Amino acid sequence: MNNDAVTVINVQNFHIQVQEEKLPYIIPNQVLSPFLSQIKLLILFSSSILLLRQKGLKIPKVEESSIQLETAMVAGLIVQRLFRVLFFLHIVLIAILVICLTIRGLLSAHSHHFHPKKWYPPLLTATGCAGIVAFTWQWFTLCNPSRALRTAFWLSPLLTCAVGVLFVLIGSAAGLTIGVIAIVLALILSLYTCWVNPRFDYATKVLSIAATSPPAKTTTVVNLSIITGTVYSCFLVSGIGGATAVGTVTDTLFILAILASLAWSTQVIRNTLQVTIARVKYLHFAYGVDMDLRIALRDTFKYSMGNVCISSVLVPIITVVHGSARAISLIAGGTDEFLFSCANCYAAVAATLVNYGNRWGLVQVGVYNKGFVQASMDTWEMLKKVGLEPIIDRDLTGSFCFLSGMAGGAICTLVGGAWTFAVHKSYATEVSIYAFLIGYFMCRIEMAWLQSCVSAYYIAYTENPQNSRLDPAILFRLEEFQRYGD
Repeated sequence: MNNDAVTVINVQNFHIQVQEEKLPYIIPNQVLSPFLSQIKLLILFSSSILLLRQKGLKIPKVEESSIQLETAMVAGLIVQRLFRVLFFLHIVLIAILVICLTIRGLLSAHSHHFHPKKWYPPLLTATGCAGIVAFTWQWFTLCNPSRALRTAFWLSPLLTCAVGVLFVLIGSAAGLTIGVIAIVLALILSLYTCWVNPRFDYATKVLSIAATSPPAKTTTVVNLSIITGTVYSCFLVSGIGGATAVGTVTDTLFILAILASLAWSTQVIRNTLQVTIARVKYLHFAYGVDMDLRIALRDTFKYSMGNVCISSVLVPIITVVHGSARAISLIAGGTDEFLFSCANCYAAVAATLVNYGNRWGLVQVGVYNKGFVQASMDTWEMLKKVGLEPIIDRDLTGSFCFLSGMAGGAICTLVGGAWTFAVHKSYATEVSIYAFLIGYFMCRIEMAWLQSCVSAYYIAYTENPQNSRLDPAILFRLEEFQRYGD
């Protein structure tokens, strides 16, 4: 590594340490000590301002803005550390819950007419299948990202339709409802694929550029993440089976809590990968520096886990709101004035939310150790400033990752659902749903490395459009958009 590379990485680490060490832990061995120290400082700042104002003293604008900035920083660190503690605390509580439910389910299986040998094997097989599909899809996207993009867009609707047919064949009320929804969704996805087909050339070019020379050890880190997610999913499946064995209303709530834990945990794994790999790829694109991925991962665990946990809650919610707003706007059109105004209002709310939480902000979380909300705001402002907002809005990377997850979830549903349908039809609906969720989340973990590379590529261009190290694909796309539109 040359001197310039060392300088860039040292400056980055300095930024991280300055932000993290402004408010050191007072008692490192006690969980609440960081919060107590920061809350005391926050109260001290607020009390000082109030006291000066009560005495009629004028606070200089520079000092007041400095105090407000420091107060905001303290409050941000409190929230980050609170989310970090909440995440690890919830893991412990869910682990205890799953162990208790599993033991209780095995002890009471016979009295409640539950058949573990017909419930567990199909779902555990589907969970293992999720890991295999994730490994296979990672290899495919690494070897040929452009072909993987087209495959995901055309294969996902077909597999979703097959899942819909399976649910209809199961015949339960819930199965029929889900089956009809899945078939309609497959039709919508097919139409969407035809609609975005002209964008494939640019999308494949960006993917090929971003995926070139992935950071060393990327495959190892992603594989370990998939294995971790698969093992954790198998562990949670045992708890879901234990709750299903008894089947009370409280057990239903337990199952929902376990599924929520699965969603949050896999999102945290995915965003940890995104923050880490985005930092390494950003340095490569912006400065030509190759940083050790293991060092970046260590820094993410040490400094950015609070922001990762926050983003893992906010980004999925905001993405759903933003996506639904776009769909409603397309459906509303301009025919009905009332519906059109409601759609516009909802779209405005969604656009505001995107400013405060978006996946592009994860790049600055990794590079500068900013708070997630601040990083999202700064990143979105930069994207707008250089005119990239319409390009980002039409970027197919997010759709590619989503459809890859849909395809992975569908494969797992067909494996677990078909097996359960053959051996015990009454279990088929719930097993198919759980299999789909596990397959979807595993494939989203696998796609994190590619999504982070694309994000880093765009942000590196945003910060320095004249960077000679970057391929001019974005510049050509901007010129094309300005001339011809979409």
